[in-house]
Amino acid sequence: MFDVIYPTGPSGLAVFILVTVLIAGAAAFATGRAIARQWKPMLQLVAYTFLLALVARFLQFALFNQPFLDPRNVGVDFVVLLIIALIGFRMARTRQMAGQYPWKFKAKGPVTWTERGS
Repeated sequence: MFDVIYPTGPSGLAVFILVTVLIAGAAAFATGRAIARQWKPMLQLVAYTFLLALVARFLQFALFNQPFLDPRNVGVDFVVLLIIALIGFRMARTRQMAGQYPWKFKAKGPVTWTERGS
């Protein structure tokens, strides 16, 4: 079933988890935090995450003989990494909003904030 959505070679799921989720996911999370800390727009995060997805595909291709630029693989890698990057972005932005503007905002959870008095 996994090969229908994400065509791979041998040990495809293990390679996906190792390279995309763990290694590139850590880089995506750090990228999301860095973009948020510099008050950059989220569109930059999308562009950098797409580049990370291509890097993850290249690592899977070079190290594990997986397909390189299969559109489904690139798309799945991009979506997974974008979700991880957005979590990092929102966590950092929540800390920023609650930390820099404590009179106006408070953290509502790890990835969201609310106005005080609301």
